[in-house]
Parts: sequence; C-alpha cells; structure tokens
Amino acid sequence: MPAEKNATPRDAPGAVSSRPDTGALRRFLQSGRFAVTAEVSPPVATDAADFVAHALPLKGVATAVNVTDGASAKTHMSSLVAAHFLVRSGIEPVLQMTCRDRNRLALQADLLGAVALGIRNVLLLRGDDPSAGDQPDAKPVFDLGTTDALAMAHRMRTGRTLPSGAVIEGEVPLLLGAAETPVDPPADWRPAGLAAKAAAGADFVQTQFCMDIGVVRRYAARLLDLGIAQRLPILIGVAPIPSARSARWMREKLYGTTIPDAIVERLDRAADPKAEGRRICIELLRELATIPGIAGAHVMAPRFHSALAEVIAEAGVAGEPRAS
Repeated sequence: MPAEKNATPRDAPGAVSSRPDTGALRRFLQSGRFAVTAEVSPPVATDAADFVAHALPLKGVATAVNVTDGASAKTHMSSLVAAHFLVRSGIEPVLQMTCRDRNRLALQADLLGAVALGIRNVLLLRGDDPSAGDQPDAKPVFDLGTTDALAMAHRMRTGRTLPSGAVIEGEVPLLLGAAETPVDPPADWRPAGLAAKAAAGADFVQTQFCMDIGVVRRYAARLLDLGIAQRLPILIGVAPIPSARSARWMREKLYGTTIPDAIVERLDRAADPKAEGRRICIELLRELATIPGIAGAHVMAPRFHSALAEVIAEAGVAGEPRAS
C-alpha cells in the first residue's frame, strides 16, 4: 500500500490548521491495538457547527469517527463535506459512501476528492433502499455492488489508475472498510461474502449491532479457524441503548441486529434506563477486548450521541493490546 502523505503541501487559505493524525485507525489495526470507532450523522442543515460540536467530545477518545451517508435513506448534509469538517477540527473520520447514490464515475470522483480533502478511511456500503426512507419514489443507482466498489477502489490505490486506464496523479492512500452482519455460525457456515470483500481489498470490517457476547465469541472463533480474522480486522457494532423500547425497535427494524433478551430485561427493570444502557455498553466493550479474533468495536447511538464519548472513555480499552 502506498505510503501516506499530506493531501496538499499546506492548508488552503482560511483553513483550520489543526489536522487529525490521519493514520490512527491504520496504525491501531496494523499494530494489534484494540480500535474503538464511533459514528455521527450529518445534519439536515447548511451549517455544520452543531455537527462538529457533537463530534468534538470524541476527539482523542475514539480511534476514528464514522460519518454516515444518507442513513435510513434520508437526506442529510453530504458525508464527504461533513467528513472534511471533522478533518478541519482535528478528528480522524471514516467516510461512509453508499453505492445506492452513486454510479462508478461518481464513486471514483468522490474517492479522489476524499483524498484531496485529507480523508484516509472509507467505508463502502450498499445503502438502505430508498423505499425505506422518507422519499420512497427516489431511484437508487446500485451501478456497483459493495464488493465490486471495493475492488475498484483497491485498484485505484494500488495501480493509481481509473478503470478507464486514465492515470491518477498523486497517491491514493485509502484504508478501505466493509460492513458485515455477525452470525451465530452453524457447523457448515462459511462467510463467503466476507471472504469476497477481503479478496477485493477490504482492510477492515465494521459490523451491525451484535450485543450477544456468546455469539461474538463463536463468530470470532470460526473466523480464526478459517484464517479470516488474522488478515481482516473485525470491529463489532454495539450501542448504549437508552431504553427497552429502543432495544425492541432495533431488533425489529434494523436488519441483522442481535440484542439478547437479557439486555432488554435489564433495560426494562432499570430505574434509569439511559444509565443502564451506558453500563451495558461499557461492559460489552470490555468483554469484546478479551475475545481473540476481534480487532475492535464500533459504537453507534443514533438517538443518544451524547453517550458515545462517555462510554468509550470509561471502558478504557481503546489502544490496548488485542487479545491473542
């Protein structure tokens, strides 16, 4: 992979001079330290001030911060623009890019633009179908699937050429991510999709919510047995769930979400469900850090952003040596 260097020799006039250490996620994953990423959503707004304010508590706490791209098939500020505001604020972003909204030409253009803006981590996703959003008549693109998009981005960074053969001037030092849904693996289970993403060039994986530690242990053990976890770092999705109602909604509405009944019952019984949700997330983060084959965690809280920095900091596992 090409060595990283700054996107420009100096900041543009008027730019904030503070830059994030844009290689933190790469270093954590390559050095065997436990990575903890978080996730924030851009606003439906033309001013990014509140968005940056919500993200700033994560600076120096999370290894990197994902910027969602039209989550739930709803319009928000461009993820590319929002991620650039994080760069300018000294926060290392993970730019999410969906195949739903871009053909291959637009994907290539945005990947080049991301590098020019100082963004180094990209998570390529399929994207929720517009029929599930608030403008269901919108037409999806899906010119490429996620595996094909990963392969295209990988060729761009290694060969420094576009699929057309046009030469890319400058390096393309991207760390490429993919998404996956953990399963409780049956005896004959083989992660064909995950293996294909690894072969296409994925450098790491962030998963859907999986808050059942038993499932994670069995999932990780199988990935180790198959030789996948050794070459493809897996970050397990967890959340500080604010209520039992939210937990039930997540299980019903978010495909692939695993939340055991015991967690729902704890939230139901709690005098302060939000505090209990934070405690549960902290416990899960600490347990995930003990599981061989798990490289980190991805903490998401779409309706509870204020809890993200607190639970990551209190768990105290970011940057610790991974379990072996």
